[in-house]
Amino acid sequence: MTKYITAELWSRLPKHFHYKGEPNDWVKMTRPGQKLHSFLEGPCFDEHDTLWLVDVPYGRIFRINDDGKWHQHKNYDGEPHSIKVKDDGSLILTDYKNGLIEFDAKGKMSVLAEGYKNKPFKGLSDLTIAPNGDLWFTDSGRTSLSDPTGNVFRYKTDGKLVHILNNVPYPNGIALSPDGKLVYVAATRANAVWRLMADYPDKKWPMVGTYVQMSGGLGPDGLAVHDNGNLAVAHAQAGRAYIYNIFGDTVAQIDLPEGLWITSLIFKENTLYIVEAQTASIYIAEILE
Repeated sequence: MTKYITAELWSRLPKHFHYKGEPNDWVKMTRPGQKLHSFLEGPCFDEHDTLWLVDVPYGRIFRINDDGKWHQHKNYDGEPHSIKVKDDGSLILTDYKNGLIEFDAKGKMSVLAEGYKNKPFKGLSDLTIAPNGDLWFTDSGRTSLSDPTGNVFRYKTDGKLVHILNNVPYPNGIALSPDGKLVYVAATRANAVWRLMADYPDKKWPMVGTYVQMSGGLGPDGLAVHDNGNLAVAHAQAGRAYIYNIFGDTVAQIDLPEGLWITSLIFKENTLYIVEAQTASIYIAEILE
């Protein structure tokens, strides 16, 4: 039986961090005719319970203390879509403009990968780290049902870049099951979440199936997996998120009291943190098992 939950506001981007300049190229392309104060994406927690997230069009990295106070950690020439903090304090990001990048603990940037087989990425989107340390990430660019050529890559701990999929209509959020055996990919423009085996026996491309077929909104954006294996899905431009069990059944729908642009989410134990970009807000919902 589906539970219906209304999320509560946890924190909102302070107004002194609102961008006040003219729309840049990213804003003109993705939100034509609009001015954006920010577009928040890609949250993660570090070992100190600090929440990190990025501001896509303006190349900003924010961190939020557990009391909800915001700090701008870095501002650089990029379009970051997702961030992960490693144990050594370095940051791994998928950047639409620069590729797969890393900032070391001293803030020095290096590019881990900017393309595959002498071709640049289309434009990277989301990122997750497997239990073994491999980086899984999506390369969406401007792909869609009319151009279903979005990619999924695996950057292994030995530095090898493996091409996993090349046929996704806008691959977006990506997450792995707690044991790292299953990979979930948000095929945004197909309004579906796909699933595949992380270590598949096939010689070239893995067998992929539709795990969840959605409707309405724009499609699934960010994904997050709970320790119990349930999958949380941000439903882009619909002001709601869903939680599905391992069979793909809907167990919860979380609605926001304000804002439609849910971009991403993350679990912290049984609390789901939801990023909403239209109002630059972080909402929380308590998820009971």
